[in-house]
Amino acid sequence: MKLNPYLMFNGQCEHAFKFYEQCLGGKITAMMTYGEAPEPETVEQTPPEWRSKIMHTSLKFGDQELMGSDSPPDYYEEAKGFSVSISLNDPAEAERIFHTLAENGTVRMPFQQTFWAYRFGMLVDQFGIPWMVNCDQAI
Repeated sequence: MKLNPYLMFNGQCEHAFKFYEQCLGGKITAMMTYGEAPEPETVEQTPPEWRSKIMHTSLKFGDQELMGSDSPPDYYEEAKGFSVSISLNDPAEAERIFHTLAENGTVRMPFQQTFWAYRFGMLVDQFGIPWMVNCDQAI
């Protein structure tokens, strides 16, 4: 079994995933718009202004995957009740990722030492996605 986060956006999925690709590394391996759907009825039922929005995308990091799409406007709900968690052993890389994700977002807990981690912080990024960045003791 494998669990993969699937993030829903309100029209900014492409921008978010290109940002995550730069910030986190990895490679976008798939990105399909609603207008590129293989079923003609899907395209026909999609409002013209929404056809350039993302129906599905995938960002791979080795054997891990982060997926997402733009939720149709009537179905979009803000992210709440979860966080995407990143764990690293490199303090400099963990700090870089935390501060990059925090750009134009909201820091909920500053990146700092805790009783369980060398560094830990929480934020909501500019796209409304909550993140936790954890760095165990540097080895």
